[in-house]
Amino acid sequence: MSNFWHDDHTPLIRSSRVSRREWLYIGGLSWLGLSEAAINGLRRDAAVRADEAKSEGRAPAPAKRCVFIFLFGGPSQIDLWDMKTHAPENVRGIFQPIATSAPGIQLSELLPNLAKQADKLCLLRSMTHGDPVHGTACSQVITGRPHRRPGTTDTLAPDDWPSLSAMVMRYGRAAGGMPSSVVLPWYLMFPSQGARIAGQSSGLMGEMHNAFLIDGDPSREDFSVPGIRLPTDVPAARLLRREGLLREVDSVRRVLGDGPRNQLVNDQYRQAFSMITGEQTAAAFDLDREPTTTRERYGSHKFGQSLLLARRLVERGVSFVSVNWDDETRDEKQSPFWDTHHDNFNRLKKLAPVFDRAFAAFLADLHERGLLDSTMVVALGEFGRTPKIGQFTQNNATEKTGRDHWPHAFTALVAGGGVPAGHVFGATDRLGGHVIDKPVTPPDLAATILTHLGVDPSQRYHAPLLGESFPLCIGHPIRDWS
Repeated sequence: MSNFWHDDHTPLIRSSRVSRREWLYIGGLSWLGLSEAAINGLRRDAAVRADEAKSEGRAPAPAKRCVFIFLFGGPSQIDLWDMKTHAPENVRGIFQPIATSAPGIQLSELLPNLAKQADKLCLLRSMTHGDPVHGTACSQVITGRPHRRPGTTDTLAPDDWPSLSAMVMRYGRAAGGMPSSVVLPWYLMFPSQGARIAGQSSGLMGEMHNAFLIDGDPSREDFSVPGIRLPTDVPAARLLRREGLLREVDSVRRVLGDGPRNQLVNDQYRQAFSMITGEQTAAAFDLDREPTTTRERYGSHKFGQSLLLARRLVERGVSFVSVNWDDETRDEKQSPFWDTHHDNFNRLKKLAPVFDRAFAAFLADLHERGLLDSTMVVALGEFGRTPKIGQFTQNNATEKTGRDHWPHAFTALVAGGGVPAGHVFGATDRLGGHVIDKPVTPPDLAATILTHLGVDPSQRYHAPLLGESFPLCIGHPIRDWS
């Protein structure tokens, strides 16, 4: 880098002003090297442009958002939201149904808070696919395509189909200097493997399209997101020392031309600079700005505060937020979270209250802020659980007190985004084991989400690894929710 300024570190000043284009390149190439003072002028310019837009009466179109909540392990549909009260005891289990705010809809007694928000909810009870293995089933739900080697692996591979978060990162719309797609609070993985579960990257599209990852616990007092705040000890003069570098970069770009890849790099520089210089961008990640009562409403645990952070992000322009379930059992060498192979009922007594409080608060908060109509909320796992307690299907560790993997029929909770509220879509048979009405596959759900976000599911991308092109999605969006 020393070739781009004088050896004595005096600035290379050739003009009295730095152009907007140069600012963007400075941000992209050295976005941790700028001080707050160095960018205040740019912020003022942005504020002036915003005021001018308001004075001219230009109103932005309503933004479409999606929050995708992944319940890793596969929650039991029969014990939570597709209860079979007239089924035999070894199917229906021990929990009782309770009435909800939506006439005719019942939920488990484990979900009293969500029951009060059921008038905002659509129970999509007809999710189905055929893969009973965690990793490849996760991949199918997260990418909207059956894994390339179904049932064979749990871990990420370079030839994975791109995740929904990556598709939106590449083709979605961002606003307010925010990334179009965010994943939080971690990438899913088995503790014993230490590697991401399949399908959680941009895969065949290329790693440069991965979503912005927030890896941490938002419930901790010391929680922070690295890289979105400027160091306070960097002098503004360093900004001017970059002018020579900017000229070198522009020279290279003129030689290479502005092809698609160069444009992508340019866009990434702009995104990086927008995030690091945007005062509102940094504020979006700061949960300390939330009233204590709001934080308590969601619950003091990792999942609750992750949902609160998701609300702040969609409120400030992020199109797609993936929230992966996580809790204090992550480091235990056992089935992941909602994977209740043993002691199904007692484990649900621990898991469900955390989900119930946080998810109900999230729906209510979005509604109260006028965000629910434009924000589609989807919560589901990679599959459901066996209708019969103790039934063995895939994991021979399943005990008489547990429920094994069951991909043939499970439920997705959907709310907002124009989906009818207080509604049930699809149905399963009397044992909750098979779909008998309006089946929906993971590709269909993915196509529905992409369509809501204004991303054409049929558009094609080139896969450099295979030298072929593929459509983003092979499913059909749900058009008629009646």
